[in-house]
Amino acid sequence: MKKLSKISKVAAASLVLALSVPVVAAASGSQAEASYTPVRDIAEKLGVQIQWDQSAHTITLNKDDQTLVITPGETQGILNGKTVQVGGSVRLVAGRTLVPAAFLPGIFGDASASSGSMSDSSDSDNKADSFFKELQAGNGTKAADYMSPTLKKSLPVQALNMLWSNYEQLYGKAVSGMPLKTEQDNAVHHNVTYSVQMGQIPLNITLRLSADGLVDDMLLSPASAAGYQKPAYDNPAAYTEQEMRIGTGDLALPGTLTLPQGDGPFPAVVLVHGSGPQDRDTSTGAAKPLRDLAVGLAAKGIAVLRYDKVTYEHTFKIASDPKFTLKKETVDDAISAVKLLKQTPKIDAEHVFVAGHSQGGFAMPLIIDADQNHDIAGAILLSGPSSGFADTLIEQQQELVARIKEMGQDTTPYEQQAAVWTGIANLVNDPQYTLDHMPENFPLSPAYWWFEQKNYKPTVLAQTQHTPMLVLQGENDWQVTMKQFKQWESMLKDRSDVEFKSYPKMNHLLANYDGISTGAEYAKPSNVSSELISDIAAWIQKRK
Repeated sequence: MKKLSKISKVAAASLVLALSVPVVAAASGSQAEASYTPVRDIAEKLGVQIQWDQSAHTITLNKDDQTLVITPGETQGILNGKTVQVGGSVRLVAGRTLVPAAFLPGIFGDASASSGSMSDSSDSDNKADSFFKELQAGNGTKAADYMSPTLKKSLPVQALNMLWSNYEQLYGKAVSGMPLKTEQDNAVHHNVTYSVQMGQIPLNITLRLSADGLVDDMLLSPASAAGYQKPAYDNPAAYTEQEMRIGTGDLALPGTLTLPQGDGPFPAVVLVHGSGPQDRDTSTGAAKPLRDLAVGLAAKGIAVLRYDKVTYEHTFKIASDPKFTLKKETVDDAISAVKLLKQTPKIDAEHVFVAGHSQGGFAMPLIIDADQNHDIAGAILLSGPSSGFADTLIEQQQELVARIKEMGQDTTPYEQQAAVWTGIANLVNDPQYTLDHMPENFPLSPAYWWFEQKNYKPTVLAQTQHTPMLVLQGENDWQVTMKQFKQWESMLKDRSDVEFKSYPKMNHLLANYDGISTGAEYAKPSNVSSELISDIAAWIQKRK
């Protein structure tokens, strides 16, 4: 078992590399100790009009005869043509622009407005701050006092004692000082996020509070790179958005319904994420592909429901489930979302579709199979793997190494990463291992997830089904290659209700990219192809 133990250590580091994207390093030092607040929140309190200039990357704030222009990353603003000091850098965190809490009230004349700052010291004794303080101190017993009963079952005191030190071993010591803190509500939780500089890596630690203010779950993720830009086809006048709650109980999910303007009823699409703990936008680097799909389709008269993935909203509760499956991760929530749409005003209940990206496409035949009431009018696969998950991993890593070599770069670290994932995939494929006889110390948890779907082949199940399908694929995608797309075409060639199309420049984030995609470009602003959105809309409209 020494070999497996060695793989386990390397795999942990590899997993961080594989799931992370290049990020902009957060500011440290005295600026990190300032109390920050979202610009939009404080502007609303002050009665200040706010406007974002996408081309210039500036924010203009107006009230009476005062005009202020600020730019993310800058420490100065322009007030009525003159330079003013912000008191720290203007920050862009998780799509929200933040400034020192006292800055805008000082400009626009209402000092009391800053008292609502999300990092105000008067809020330091709340349950989130207290939990976070005890977590950093390694005091699991005291931290547990601020946890919900459900999370206590999933995260025992012994694990809490070691959690923060484990993070510091993996990412580096946390920079001392007050971390940037922001708060946001969704349909399930009140979320408090601390942005912490760990060594050279900026991380967000989000505490999810229940209705009674107790910590119900948490998420650690790389700080989002600044730079997401709304696509040209995003017309806010064409749609409205509302917060939705998908499912019930301890694992209910928050989501967004993007609804076209008008009386309806509108055809609708449920968007299903790829692998990993994804938010409702599938925020990756400077891209938000599911958000782009939602606003793009809404502008064409199609409603869209997207939601935070269960591994994103309920991370630790899910991690404690030793028999977590692809069905629990992806299928069940997709079916719940379909049922919710059918009961939602202005939705055409006879024309509810499901679109799955990456792993969401891989699971699509399972979603269709679970649709016992035949509520799904059609399925759309967006860069969905056609072969088994382990085989897809091997092919993905081989493709990445080949692309790095084609670009003339050093392939050594990529070959090492490929060796790790190939070793894991070979363990899954090894015929001696089954769901009833899994290898000891399997490096990725839970092992049950991998071996439960060991024999699942999406195309084989899809051959037996009759729900109309649209299979779309980027030819510049290294994570799901054209070999997978060709296999869909080959295996489903006898089905007259399936259509196929590929796009020469499109990468795995469904955006056109002129270079060779290796994932490095994910840190640059990009948007889903407008051609892809038009093709989806046309296919849906044909089925009305």
